Amino acid sequence: MNTNSNIYTVIYTTVIVVIVAAVLAFVSQSLKGNQQANEKADTISQMLTAAQFGTKADFQKMGNKAVLARYAEEIAEAFTVSPDGSRTGDIALDEVFSPSLLKRQNYNIKGGQNATGAPELPVFIFKNGKKVVPVYGAGLWGPVWGYIAFNEDNSIAGAYFDHESETAGLGAKIKDDPAFQAEFIGEKPSLGESKVFEIVKGGSPKDTENKEVIDNKIDAITGATMTSKGLEAAINTWLGAYSAYLLSATPKVEEEVPAEVNEEAVEGEETTKTVEE
Repeated sequence: MNTNSNIYTVIYTTVIVVIVAAVLAFVSQSLKGNQQANEKADTISQMLTAAQFGTKADFQKMGNKAVLARYAEEIAEAFTVSPDGSRTGDIALDEVFSPSLLKRQNYNIKGGQNATGAPELPVFIFKNGKKVVPVYGAGLWGPVWGYIAFNEDNSIAGAYFDHESETAGLGAKIKDDPAFQAEFIGEKPSLGESKVFEIVKGGSPKDTENKEVIDNKIDAITGATMTSKGLEAAINTWLGAYSAYLLSATPKVEEEVPAEVNEEAVEGEETTKTVEE
């Protein structure tokens, strides 16, 4: 065959492309298990960080197997709920909701043509009493997501956020700046309301006459307005969907009747009895 002909060039190029594609497919398939293991361990380490079992850096040093073992040791139960707060199913110990699964549920929460069914919202309850739920949405350049841990009274116990491609030093601070994530601790989302949580410039004062102000606002990241707004929207969308469950799971505090009121009630009953007699 004439190696200078167009036919030879086309055949040669086609063969090379097929070979390269086959090699890449083989490598991708071979590494798929490791990639899934890394993603699973990373997701679990984010949840453990939110639940205050350590820092993300701590879990990165442990390695995948140690992270999975720590999760198995600390998790109490995991299940899914619907937006009406009812429990819909159990989550196996070896199953986590990675960003790809959160993306699918994000469509289901919002509805529309991309929805694939009713939302199945994951809840992870740890032995230290923390309830961890995920959030997912769109940042400036790509997806943003994270995990928020709640105390029994639905105040925030901890949070960890991540992103795909936010700007380093700006929007990427939702992941890289521990101080930003620490701002969430102690705040209390307005569950059941149209504006569940706010990330705004200036936030809210945290020290007024030596008393800490607890509300549903934190300070936005300077120079990262769009990422802050995207994360705020993600939190509002997901916590809005979780509101019914979180409110129903909150222990009800019985109000104590003052002793004086009890005494007056007793006196009133005695007076009534005397009149009747």
